[in-house]
Amino acid sequence: MLDQKLIRENPTSVEEILSLRGKVFNISKIQELTLQKKDIDIEISSLKSDSKKLSKLIGQEISNSQNNDSPEVNNLKKKGNEFRTKISEFEEKKRTLDKNIHNEISNLPNLPSKDAPIGKDENHNVQIKTWGDPLVTENLKSHWEIGERLNLFDSIKSTKISKSRFITLIGNGARLERALINFMLDMHTKNGYLELMPPALVNSESLTGSGQLPKFSNESFKCSNDDLWLSPTAEVPLTAFHRNDIIDPKQLPLKYVAYSPCFRREAGSYGRDTKGLIRLHQFNKVELYWFCDPSKSIEAHKKITSDAESILKKLNLPYRLIDICTGDLGFSSSRTFDLEVWLPSSKCYREISSCSNCLDFQARRSSIRSKIDKKNTYLHTLNGSGLAIGRTMAAILENGQQTDGSVKIPDALVPYFGSNFLKTA
Repeated sequence: MLDQKLIRENPTSVEEILSLRGKVFNISKIQELTLQKKDIDIEISSLKSDSKKLSKLIGQEISNSQNNDSPEVNNLKKKGNEFRTKISEFEEKKRTLDKNIHNEISNLPNLPSKDAPIGKDENHNVQIKTWGDPLVTENLKSHWEIGERLNLFDSIKSTKISKSRFITLIGNGARLERALINFMLDMHTKNGYLELMPPALVNSESLTGSGQLPKFSNESFKCSNDDLWLSPTAEVPLTAFHRNDIIDPKQLPLKYVAYSPCFRREAGSYGRDTKGLIRLHQFNKVELYWFCDPSKSIEAHKKITSDAESILKKLNLPYRLIDICTGDLGFSSSRTFDLEVWLPSSKCYREISSCSNCLDFQARRSSIRSKIDKKNTYLHTLNGSGLAIGRTMAAILENGQQTDGSVKIPDALVPYFGSNFLKTA
């Protein structure tokens, strides 16, 4: 959530920065509401000050006259009641304004970082580097062809269980998924992350705090009889884990890692990636999440990205690092680095992790602060996949495919999987 003071005092600047996202934002209505709120705050403060002075005057009058029911005292008390009535009326107006301001600002995305490349869409993203040697050979199989041949998963039978874009992992497919989850969790916990396993159902306040609501309600699955939603990413419960907290600065940075199932409607992706493991309604993911001192979030962003990269390097999966342009940034992000893994069958890189610095955007929405320099300060939050499990499996199947039809398991994963190759039975 953006700072109300910033909107009130610099509306033109806010509109100009937001326009870098490729859309026109008019915040004049929000600014007018914040100005009204400031006027009311001033009025309430003045009335409370006058009321306090009046209370002292009443006390002095009673003391001097030794009579708390004199005409003078009664007149002063009547005036005091009038003050309280006015204060109550203004406070009610303020509550209404606060609600309206919150509703309006909740629909505004984060301000893009001045360091993010300026551009309209993904075509203007900037490649920072590549790592590894992409496998480029003719007649390579796609990961879903490999999965079907090795009987690793079944999407057809899954439609009987639920609907399309769900998948059932079978035998070594389930074993490989479990191995990847444990491998990633072990890697990250050894790197200083505290493991959490949060609920998969989250309430509306949690989704609002991380930025999924109100804008992306059509992307999530909601329970019909409760204020509960299936979590689209562990970023949501990890943000909410410290909602309304004032965190001891000595604990910073707080670094969490969480495995969780994720659920998304993929409402805007009809007809895309209908086969395989790339775009499912339900998938597993290991998420990295930081709460840190605002002065250290730029370095923290580099570190969380490096931690996600380390998984790809350990698995020897070729990838590239992309700096996301202003027009392609996620709603809550100020700057994002994407990791894209090489998929040989399609001869292209595909996103496997987005590492984002959200600055104080989520912390404001969730009221997460720390006392820094003797002042309660909104923390900066950062998140990144470390990694998306299904897409990692797809990359292993395609990059590890052998001429005899087997798939070589990355050396680092062998202790978790239990063998060097995936083969037909």
